[in-house]
Amino acid sequence: MTRDGLPKRQRLIGLWLLLSGISLLGGAIFAAWLDAQLSPTGPTRVALWLGSFSGGATIFLVGLLLERMLFTPLRHLQVQLARLVANPDARDEHPPEGWLKGLGPDLRRVRESWRIDRNQLATAHADGARSAAKIRRELETLLQVLETPLLLCDHHRRLMLFNQAAEDFFVGPTRVALWLGSFSGGATIFLVGLLLERMLFTPLRHLQVQLARLVANPDARDEHPPEGWLKGLGPDLRRVRESWRIDRNQLATAHADGARSAAKIRRELETLLQVLETPLLLCDHHRRLMLFNQAAEDFFVDNTALGLGKRLEALLPVASLQQALSQLPADGSPRELLAPCDNRWLKVVLRRVPGSDGETLLTFSDATASWSNEMGVRAELATKLPLLRQHTASLTSAADALIQLRHNGTENPALRQRFEQVIQEEGATLGNNVGQIGQLLDDLQHQGERLTPMWSNDFWQALDERLDPAHRLITPVGMPAWFKGDAPALIVLFDSLVKHLNSHLPVSHFEGEICLGNKRVYLDLIWQGSPLPEHELAKWRRQPLPSLPLNPLVSDVLRQHASDIWSLADDDAIHARLRLPLPAMERVGAPRETAPPRPEFHDFGIADLPPPDEELANRTLRSLEVVAFDTETTGLELRRGDTVISLGACRVVNARLLASEVFDQKVDPKRPIPPTSTAIHGLTDADVAGAPPLDIVLTRFRDYVGEAVLLAHNAAFDMLAITNKGVVFDLPVIDTLLISRALDEALDGHDLDTLAQRYDLTFPPGTRHTALGDARVTAELWLALLPRLEARGVDTLEQLLALQANAFDRQDASAS
Repeated sequence: MTRDGLPKRQRLIGLWLLLSGISLLGGAIFAAWLDAQLSPTGPTRVALWLGSFSGGATIFLVGLLLERMLFTPLRHLQVQLARLVANPDARDEHPPEGWLKGLGPDLRRVRESWRIDRNQLATAHADGARSAAKIRRELETLLQVLETPLLLCDHHRRLMLFNQAAEDFFVGPTRVALWLGSFSGGATIFLVGLLLERMLFTPLRHLQVQLARLVANPDARDEHPPEGWLKGLGPDLRRVRESWRIDRNQLATAHADGARSAAKIRRELETLLQVLETPLLLCDHHRRLMLFNQAAEDFFVDNTALGLGKRLEALLPVASLQQALSQLPADGSPRELLAPCDNRWLKVVLRRVPGSDGETLLTFSDATASWSNEMGVRAELATKLPLLRQHTASLTSAADALIQLRHNGTENPALRQRFEQVIQEEGATLGNNVGQIGQLLDDLQHQGERLTPMWSNDFWQALDERLDPAHRLITPVGMPAWFKGDAPALIVLFDSLVKHLNSHLPVSHFEGEICLGNKRVYLDLIWQGSPLPEHELAKWRRQPLPSLPLNPLVSDVLRQHASDIWSLADDDAIHARLRLPLPAMERVGAPRETAPPRPEFHDFGIADLPPPDEELANRTLRSLEVVAFDTETTGLELRRGDTVISLGACRVVNARLLASEVFDQKVDPKRPIPPTSTAIHGLTDADVAGAPPLDIVLTRFRDYVGEAVLLAHNAAFDMLAITNKGVVFDLPVIDTLLISRALDEALDGHDLDTLAQRYDLTFPPGTRHTALGDARVTAELWLALLPRLEARGVDTLEQLLALQANAFDRQDASAS
């Protein structure tokens, strides 16, 4: 008998029969002795004999039960592990049974996943796999290598029954023997139970945890190696894990070249998406978004309908767009239309991607400004031109008549005065119209498409790089601001000015400042010295700018901006500056920081998902769009006034967690946050001050969710926190707590911390008990549970909801 496992089967059966026989024989001797000593009669004598035989009979029956429900399945389990180690492709003859039946799906999943990886590896490295394949000798069966420590129980039983020292120690041998005999069977069963719990049942629970973790993540760490009587399974289990990991690593290596090529294409695509300034979307034939770029995210800023897997009609609910999509030609010919979006009119260009499965590329531009010009200044200009022609014709006719009158020598003072009055009136009216047209032309030039919003600090940096890329010549001072201008033309303009007037300007250092005026801003270039002479500026205004299209003059660029430039001295008599007035903007605040590249801008696997109109209940779990969410509240008594103070969520599309497409919002609870709650989630009244109320946040969250399935841990509590608040969440809800309870009913601990440890998931520092942090770990837990659900044949949402309904406990929502 070894100290690492169960006794051999022959010893186990022998000891079990010996122990039962000794117990029965001892009981018979003991009953005969008591019968002789006490001489009982009737029912007392029957009870005496039955009590004496009860311990042996119980041991015999418990042994039969353990052999059938535990030891035989354990031997079969060891055979299966040994066979799996020796040959992962061996057949499965003895699936787990008895009390180990619950391990069957996880073992099957491990075997099937490993075989899939091995088959893929064989395809990729057939020759290498054949040379590397080694057949390990079969291990002995559980009966031959495992031993039982029941001799300890047998030892205690014999001491209690046959210890002569006990008869010598206690006074009254008959009475002592009577009590010892009565308790012997129960004490033996109790000690056997303690031994089984320590050596068998606890190791079995640890084994179940290890199998669950291995199914969820083959690379998870091994925290509980088999112990007790299952210690002999340790080498085989380690070998299964290590061999599978080796095969997975070889499989990854086998696909490295293809992966590198795909990664290169992906990097090029992501780089193109990042730098492309045209907002673009790509949707599949079901009109689900498969791709969008940073420009599109900026173009549709704060629009929760923009996201991978979401429907295009949720972003642009325009009937004409849907009709145009259905009528696009397959050869990629573009179609254009105007579509309203919020307070803007968008010009949308649509193209069917040639050779694709009905995928469509959409590009966008804001047509609001051009249409405002068309319907504003341009329309007014169009109405002025006929009047100008009319007044010009009247003036010409009156002048011709007056000339003709003088030529004929006819003296008619009244007629002459009338013609002169007509000429004077028409001339004045014509002058007014010309002035108005000139103002309209100035406005039109002011609103030209090349005049775009610019942030002053960005302009100074670009000009600095143009003047001297190797040195920093311009230091921005004062408060930065927005202005409107043609950035490339202005940079060339200042570059030309500095080079033309280099004898009057310093070569080492400038300061750039924006001064706010009435409807204008003043772009000032400052230096230490004297102002520039006006005649030099006048000469410079006549200089051409050959680096700009059509070789315009400096004065042309100034006229484009409806501006001029001059030089003046500062009040300190030390500095001077060049001043260029430019159109101001109402926009305030610095520009948004450029978002870092992220991998969730595209997912071409979305095109392979089932159509969105397929009955949701029959959708496979991996094809579901899932929104994992969590709430932080002022307390646990939601029905007594506690409410939400933070709501966080993240999205899972195509069984892939989108790391950056998140929802994270503080909520004003309209009541103080108790210190006991702050101690848990760390949120104070100051943190939620100024946050929107719950109804506004829930409306935004409902838009973010769309038609996805909700996911939460202990969803009964979180759903209670967001329902009956004016926003309807009539969506299926998945609860990872109920799923874990249904999968591992025999295990204790289904809280988020325990499950995160069980499946080797981690909370980044400072994210536990934050709404978004808990939601992300819940999403990772869902992805870890997916393989175990599939191993049990739970493949659709309908099957999953039925499974978790059987595990529901009304105490789950007791915190409400």
